Amino acid sequence: MATLIDTIGNTPLVEIKRLNPNPNVKIYAKLEGNNPGGSVKDRAALNMIRSAIERGEIKPGTKLIEATSGNTGIALAMMARLFDLEIELVMPSNSTRERTLTMEAFGAKVTLLEGIEQCRDYAEEKAATGEYYLMNQFANPDNYGAHIKTTGPEIWRDTEGKITHFVSAMGTTGTIMGNSIYLKQQNPEIRIVGCQPTEGSSIPGIRRWPVAYLPKIFDASKVDRVIDISEADATLMARKLAHTEGIFAGMSSGGALTAAIQLASELKEGVIVFICCDRGDRYLSSELFG
Repeated sequence: MATLIDTIGNTPLVEIKRLNPNPNVKIYAKLEGNNPGGSVKDRAALNMIRSAIERGEIKPGTKLIEATSGNTGIALAMMARLFDLEIELVMPSNSTRERTLTMEAFGAKVTLLEGIEQCRDYAEEKAATGEYYLMNQFANPDNYGAHIKTTGPEIWRDTEGKITHFVSAMGTTGTIMGNSIYLKQQNPEIRIVGCQPTEGSSIPGIRRWPVAYLPKIFDASKVDRVIDISEADATLMARKLAHTEGIFAGMSSGGALTAAIQLASELKEGVIVFICCDRGDRYLSSELFG
């Protein structure tokens, strides 16, 4: 009999056929919305909490705190409940209501502040008092370690080692770092492509960080190319994913597919895998599908 933790990972890899402009290139979506918490962040949340418990850093009664734009918070709220831990999640006030309600449904305390940078400062200040354990996804190697252990091996297995390009949004950068490390160990020729917003674009899950807040786990040498994605293109592609391919996902997934399609149009042949990082239902109160 499986536990909830057993259902994290081994998500489907499905081919994008109608939106692919090049018949000589395969594009596959890694459907991370199929995780029980609805996003790729379930993997990181589990690995961060379980690893800290194994090291003795988190004990019964430890209070957790974390700044999040949404998906990591939902995943951590779910994991905290499974491990009987209290957690406070600090989110930007413009986050969708679905995110806040989901975290609160798991029993988390949610604090809303103006922006993610302020949220990070607040969480670090409270952790500095010694009363909270900061998960610190932005500097925690267990974040990207989850993808070395699980996501990367799944992609390698399910493409039978034929993957040529890996595409991911860049937020905390844990997903792209971990997959880069694993996949390049298997084949150094695999190209790792990240997505960031164009100047002035706001895309949940994809960030262009100020230098002072750049995630410490990010190593630019592990990313071969960065493609800038506009808010309009990410929105349009998320809608096309649902209307054309029947895949209901968020705006960052639309951004990653935009980059994958651009790559496919440039290649003679190849196998592209992009991370479809969450489900679209947590954006229904936004204008994404309006």
